[in-house]
Amino acid sequence: MDQVLYYVCIPLGALMKWCWQLIGNYGWAIVLFTLATKLVLLPFSVWIHKNSIQMVKIQPAVNFLKANHYGDMDTFADEQAKLFKKEKYHPMLSLVPLALQIFLLLGVVQIIYHPMDYLFSVDRDTMAALAQFIGADTADSSYQLRIIEAVKSGQIALTSVIPNVTPDVLTDLIPTLSGFETTLFGINLSTVPAEVWGIYTLMPIIAGLSSWVLCITQNLSNVIQHEQSKLSQHGLTVLSVGISLYLGIGVPAGIAVYWIASNLFSIIQMYILNAVINPKKYVDYEALEASRKALADIEALDEGKKKDPDFKKNRAREKKDYKRFFSIVNKHLVIYSEKSGFYKYFEALINELIARSNITIHYITNDPNDVIFSIAETQPQIKPYYIGLKKMIPLMMKLEAEIVVMTTPDLDKYYIKRSLMKKDVEYIYIPHDMMSVHMGFREGALDAFDTIFATGKHVLREVRATERVYGLPEKQLVEFGYPLADKLIEAGEEERRTHKQKDKKEILIAPSWQEDNLLDSCIDTLIEKLYCEDYHITVRPHPEYVKRYGARMQAIVDRYADRVGDKLTFELDFSTNTSLYSSDLLITDWSGIAPEYCFATKRPALFVNTKIKCLNPNWEKIDCPPVEIELRNKLGRAVDKEALAECDAIVKDLFARADEYEQIIDETLHDHLYNIGTAAEAGADYILQSLVAKKK
Repeated sequence: MDQVLYYVCIPLGALMKWCWQLIGNYGWAIVLFTLATKLVLLPFSVWIHKNSIQMVKIQPAVNFLKANHYGDMDTFADEQAKLFKKEKYHPMLSLVPLALQIFLLLGVVQIIYHPMDYLFSVDRDTMAALAQFIGADTADSSYQLRIIEAVKSGQIALTSVIPNVTPDVLTDLIPTLSGFETTLFGINLSTVPAEVWGIYTLMPIIAGLSSWVLCITQNLSNVIQHEQSKLSQHGLTVLSVGISLYLGIGVPAGIAVYWIASNLFSIIQMYILNAVINPKKYVDYEALEASRKALADIEALDEGKKKDPDFKKNRAREKKDYKRFFSIVNKHLVIYSEKSGFYKYFEALINELIARSNITIHYITNDPNDVIFSIAETQPQIKPYYIGLKKMIPLMMKLEAEIVVMTTPDLDKYYIKRSLMKKDVEYIYIPHDMMSVHMGFREGALDAFDTIFATGKHVLREVRATERVYGLPEKQLVEFGYPLADKLIEAGEEERRTHKQKDKKEILIAPSWQEDNLLDSCIDTLIEKLYCEDYHITVRPHPEYVKRYGARMQAIVDRYADRVGDKLTFELDFSTNTSLYSSDLLITDWSGIAPEYCFATKRPALFVNTKIKCLNPNWEKIDCPPVEIELRNKLGRAVDKEALAECDAIVKDLFARADEYEQIIDETLHDHLYNIGTAAEAGADYILQSLVAKKK
């Protein structure tokens, strides 16, 4: 390494000598030398600057790759390498500035410690003799500086008799060394501050301050450093300031001068490069922020559970269940549920499978308090497992089973992946509503499933149309239905049998929680127009609205506090659905509660045309009218918000045509859903037949 450094220092020493000869003061020569190295390396700095912009430019793609392959580092690494190759990005270039800085620093240290080598070209034998004369050890890095100080102090003079050094050598050397000006602003640059302190204490302080300023400006304006985490930025700042303090204390002051000048010139260079090659012209900062959010959302999975007093207990339970899940071989059927409330979508199907077979159902849930655990206590065919969202990522990738059933869309799009261990697992999508699958879901949400259990003919049309538009292979489509609707219809029929005529008509206002919902846009108009002796109004907000916008909800309740009573009620307890079945009319926007209400009660709904609920902005590529729109004027009447000024007349008309709507809704129900009353049997038939076929 010393040999390499020696040859590196030859051109650097020549440059330093030229700077010294030009200026005559060693301190200002160091400053000029620093500027000269920046200019010489400017083309390389431009290259690094462009590479940094390229890194930030592709960072959104990297973040999305990391989010999409979270937990699968091998696939992420492969995809990232392909991306870097495609974009011609060189990741190792980010290390080049650091390597150059280290080499330059080491070179400057060598030159400042050895000016007789690089500035004056004194031969080694002469230096050894001079060192011996003053009692300096040539193994000491500062021996050449001591020789120069000895000449300046008169310890070595023209009349000195020094073995192996001729008078002619002294005649040439001593005037040169005597005139070698090593001070800058009264600071001797050959002095080590730690040896004298006093005014020299300023050197480490100024060096540290220059590094701090450089780091702050880079955190704000350097294209790549600005995008680093706060922890990385602060860590780099601490490291840089620490190195600067060391350089300012433990080495000659001239090295600190170089470091200070280098930091200040780096700041100037950064702003010049930003002005000439502006990163904002190349980087999509909106996409970058979106990608950060996508990655942060996954990294934050399960973070909220740390506040749960049972967090440690549940973590130990998760570890045990994870191990137990993989200890069982030959798993035929796995059900994945996000939380306890999703059990209702599987309940009828599970009961039918248990009644007709001895199959073991492995039920994975992200909810430690899922109702499935109490059900499994009395049902040995159900094996429940609690696995948190983060742990679900590797579990799903390592999963081996014949069939996986889930209501969660976006398989293989985000953190829930298809198995990497068993490529022929059949993934079945179970519906959790009766609506469309092209407008109500994100684009491509069902692409990775092998089989879709369809609620009705509309799903078949939409899936097949999607496959044609995007050139996808055909999926297995099962005429399933919606078992939850069977349960709701049964409850609605029971309510009608026991329904007692009331003095007032019951109106249920049950909006969604999305943007422009009834509570945010027209609740006052509805209440003002319908508040009368003939009606009792129940306002039932969506639970998510109360959770997210509790203050807004409370403001509405407070606004009508003096009217709450036999004409108006706010229902904020969501543990029962009593108001759903007992109401004579539903008023809603785009809430999924509407078809459930209408099909269960056979009573109409008033639909208010607020901003449409749409997760797929490209849904119109699929030439199938979404049933959310089609059903609105079949299950009742759809009106614009502006028409609510006449909502009392509209409501009276809907009540007057109740019998007519009962027949229309019943016909719509049978046209809309498959296998009414027998959906679970149809689903169980398919699963059992598929398992038999796989076994064969």
